[in-house]
Amino acid sequence: MELGIGMFGDLAFDPQTGKPREAKLKLHEILEQIKLADEVGLDVFGLGEHHRPDYAVSSPEIVLAAAASVTKNIKLTSTVTVLSSAEPVKVYQDFSTIDLISDGRAEIAVGRGSFIESFPLFGYDLKDYNQLFEEKLDLLLNINNNEVVNWSGKLRAPLVKQMVLPRATNDGRLPIWIAVGGTPESVLRAAKLGLPLIVAIIGGMPKQFQPLIEFYKEEYIKNGHDLEKMQIGIHSHTFLSNENATIDGYFHNYASQMNRIGASRGWAPYTKAQYNEGRSKEGALFIGSAQEVTDKILYMHELFGITRFIGHMDVGDPSHGDMMKAIELFGTQVAPKVREALLS
Repeated sequence: MELGIGMFGDLAFDPQTGKPREAKLKLHEILEQIKLADEVGLDVFGLGEHHRPDYAVSSPEIVLAAAASVTKNIKLTSTVTVLSSAEPVKVYQDFSTIDLISDGRAEIAVGRGSFIESFPLFGYDLKDYNQLFEEKLDLLLNINNNEVVNWSGKLRAPLVKQMVLPRATNDGRLPIWIAVGGTPESVLRAAKLGLPLIVAIIGGMPKQFQPLIEFYKEEYIKNGHDLEKMQIGIHSHTFLSNENATIDGYFHNYASQMNRIGASRGWAPYTKAQYNEGRSKEGALFIGSAQEVTDKILYMHELFGITRFIGHMDVGDPSHGDMMKAIELFGTQVAPKVREALLS
């Protein structure tokens, strides 16, 4: 199983001024954190795309390109690229460039986006939400497989004998994952295409996702794809500390961000009881000591047979010091124990 870290570049708000802290500082911290994740032997690092004042990362590709120059082994991916409001030609070019800089370590995870700010920002109509994703994914896969592209759709001008350059290292092909939040149609699409699946499990009980992941496996096989190449990952909110006081205090960071998001979605205020329940074995939060997180990842492998786990580790903008300690714990204590357990 590959183990990694994901981030959105969360920005905490000053309670006195009501303003988020500087994106510049956060971006420099993220680069230090990616460098450490590489040094402690984690397999993958992912950055998500958002266009809101509480997130510092609107262009994961730019940050990942910077990270490529300060890392040696870790895979660099988006988590996710909102493909519905992106230009597939540019998405491929950006990530193939990262791939060349990093000697073949770039990947893309594409999704429809649970946040919709990018649609009006880039001039797209939400009524085309589903069709935009389907068309743009079709174009991206065409580009990934062909240096010279011939393609036509309904929502974008056709491409006729257009070269898309530069090409990625693996005969021009980048690994492309489909990221889903639990929609069966999205899971079916990934299975039919034989693409790797990553499921965001950020609430409720992970066990509830078992039928969805089994559905993916069944359809993947039914559509004639090689079982040996099937990849399934989950992406869940994560934070580590072996100090009880740090884990208890992290509730304030976590609740602050959940409440900012929830304010626009009609959610009730996030409670300590929800936090504690989420941290239990059956809950969706991978927040706790190195041993607790280890046990929970192994439980996910038992439930789903996952080949990748990405711990989303900056929810609510914990301090840089706490983040560095959490990443170190993940790489030096959790990862070795998980790997050893899976080999035994």
